[in-house]
Amino acid sequence: MESPPIVLASRSTARRALMESAGLSARFMAADVDEHAIRAAQRRAGHDASAAALALARAKARAVQVDPGTVVIGADQILSCGEEWFDKPEDCDTARAQLLRLRGRAHVLHTAVCLLRDGHEVWHHVACPVLHMRAFSESFLGWYLAAEGEAILSCVGCYRLEGRGIQLFSCIEGEQSAIMGLPLLPLLAALRTHGIILP
Repeated sequence: MESPPIVLASRSTARRALMESAGLSARFMAADVDEHAIRAAQRRAGHDASAAALALARAKARAVQVDPGTVVIGADQILSCGEEWFDKPEDCDTARAQLLRLRGRAHVLHTAVCLLRDGHEVWHHVACPVLHMRAFSESFLGWYLAAEGEAILSCVGCYRLEGRGIQLFSCIEGEQSAIMGLPLLPLLAALRTHGIILP
């Protein structure tokens, strides 16, 4: 069986690596959407972080131009801690302040994914892994920021679990691929259900 063409509407290298490691053949296209405006509109409407993450995933999937028959995967992620939502930090000072706000607390990564086929949504899912950040010392934070540098600016939580970021946590609940930005097991199941990959 020949799989229909698949496009991942994301510029995330972590999502791309997850798909490639799972053996999924796809093209990767950055979606041009105003993420800040979508998040703000979702908050004004009283939606929670999971709904906002799904709205972002849908917007990205719809933003890419593809040929008929193409399957488009849209994905996005919002970090919430209490009532606060976090964006990717703009610089290392912002990253430091964000990590201090998360220190010693649990936060949720609302990781949304949707499938579009010929412009119609056929499936969506939101995973909500919970990460418990330990009460790390100021010395550790200084070492961590110096060692990671600007690499953490591409991560909403200022950490990469596949690297030194794992040292920030005391406990993690949820699928690692969802933490990295793409709930891979539910996505693979959906692709099989819809005849896109072999069952």
